[in-house]
Amino acid sequence: MMFSTILRTAALSALLMSGVAAAQKGAPVTGLTSVTTSDGVALTANIAGQGLPCLFIHGGPGSGSEIVERLAGKTLERHFRMVYLDQRGSGRSGSDPRKNYALDRAVLDLEELRERLGIEQWVVMSHSFGGIIATAYARKYPDRVRGLVLVNSILNLPASMESAAAYGYSLLPAAGKPPMDPALPLPQRFGMVMGLLGQAKLSGKLMYSDPATEARVASAMQGLASNRDYATTLFQSPAIVAYVEDVTPASAALTMPVLVISGKDDHMIGPDHHKAFRFPNQKVVLVPGKHFSMIEQPAEVGTALEAFAAMLTKPAASR
Repeated sequence: MMFSTILRTAALSALLMSGVAAAQKGAPVTGLTSVTTSDGVALTANIAGQGLPCLFIHGGPGSGSEIVERLAGKTLERHFRMVYLDQRGSGRSGSDPRKNYALDRAVLDLEELRERLGIEQWVVMSHSFGGIIATAYARKYPDRVRGLVLVNSILNLPASMESAAAYGYSLLPAAGKPPMDPALPLPQRFGMVMGLLGQAKLSGKLMYSDPATEARVASAMQGLASNRDYATTLFQSPAIVAYVEDVTPASAALTMPVLVISGKDDHMIGPDHHKAFRFPNQKVVLVPGKHFSMIEQPAEVGTALEAFAAMLTKPAASR
């Protein structure tokens, strides 16, 4: 009995020591991990899957990553070792008591996470509003980005807001629909349309091709962590100015491989939004549907990701 206890104790000690050694080397872990940023904000990320490390930058702003984990994880994790980060003030992560949600701080959070995980290079994948942050990160730290995957992603926020406002207005019932004054400032028009869609319970028609997807998302959201500080703070803050820059011209200077996946009927960002992208090494894949391609079109998205992951593992000279 004592000998078996000693063996179990020795095995446990060895396991703990190997875990410490891995942590000291910064080896990526599997499962939930927490990282405290240099300004004291606790960030939460979940790591799952196999393959090249891939940071997922969610949209919203402030939507968190758990919906994508739950409903698209099987597709993504088949090709990449996903790092699902909840940005500061979002989802499972903590808020910044100083309300610093500036774009440069969001970018620095990503780099500090990479350093803490001990990842030399990673693929950076974004959805929706996350495209702004992903592109800013790639501009600041291009040597750390092995490849960029932009799924239904925004690079010009005002253009996408114009698209969403115009299409969203067309979805409203003609009877009782208030007139739209084109002279109103864009934020006011956008906010009015989003509010009216919500009241009419039509927001799903802007986001999803299939009503069943809206129901799946609503079900998956039950019980999720819902820190919304980033979302509620950003548009009331001077920090929003950096997010509204049109970064499509700057994309011409980013030479890493880029995969763009866009929904043919995605009016949330604009069906032709991707046509303004200027990445020299980009491949564009158009799939049926609207704003959540990775959830509604898993086969098409999975095929595109498989080819992109395979290309990234080849020597640069043979790509």
